[in-house]
Amino acid sequence: MRLGVYIDAFNLYYGGRSFFGRGTPGWRWLDVRALARAAVARRTDWPGASIERIVYCTAVIDQATNQSGYVDQQIYLKALEAHGSVDAIEYGYYVNRVKYAPLAVPAGRSRKPKLVHPTWPVMIQNAAKQPVPKGLFMVSYSHREEKGSDVNVASHLLVDVLSGAVDAAVVISNDSDLRFPLQHARTVVPVGLINPSPGWLAGALAGQPDDGVGRHWWHQLRPGEFERAQLPAQVGAYAKPTGW
Repeated sequence: MRLGVYIDAFNLYYGGRSFFGRGTPGWRWLDVRALARAAVARRTDWPGASIERIVYCTAVIDQATNQSGYVDQQIYLKALEAHGSVDAIEYGYYVNRVKYAPLAVPAGRSRKPKLVHPTWPVMIQNAAKQPVPKGLFMVSYSHREEKGSDVNVASHLLVDVLSGAVDAAVVISNDSDLRFPLQHARTVVPVGLINPSPGWLAGALAGQPDDGVGRHWWHQLRPGEFERAQLPAQVGAYAKPTGW
């Protein structure tokens, strides 16, 4: 069984950061091939499964705004290639724009946004100087968004599945935008979905093991899986960045 593995790198990174926090070392120097291989090895219904191809979908950090992050990321990407941890790196891009939104605070255990309305000591008044308690505070903010990784994951997944290049697929992401390509891939080959975050699986990515051709599975990563799947501290000319 030839496997293709398709990784949304930023979804994976932010999943790990949700487990460990931003400044905790020991998890970012990740060997994604070892991570995927360990998850697949636990499956008893995929006999003879062998990883044929790993596609790592990411975007380059902006050097002008984050020099150290850019340098560390470049070292990591080169180490992944040098170690044979990936077979292809597909690049998306970032866009920077100003966005507008109503002011909100997290509410309840779900921490869903709750809109902030005027109340004393800060109140909005209309032209007649009457309070407007149901008004909204609108704010503008700088928004930097990574684009393309989900599309690249979906594209490589469907091209490989529909061309017969792989007999099964593993996707590492919890991005609900992947709903359609995953649903279609499950009609052709068995698919494993790995949720890299501590949160709930996105409902759009759920399904049944016997959908389509069957033998599908779902797995949620745990902190120990990140820690066990680490590259050597030195990979050829590339050393693990300090703090990683």
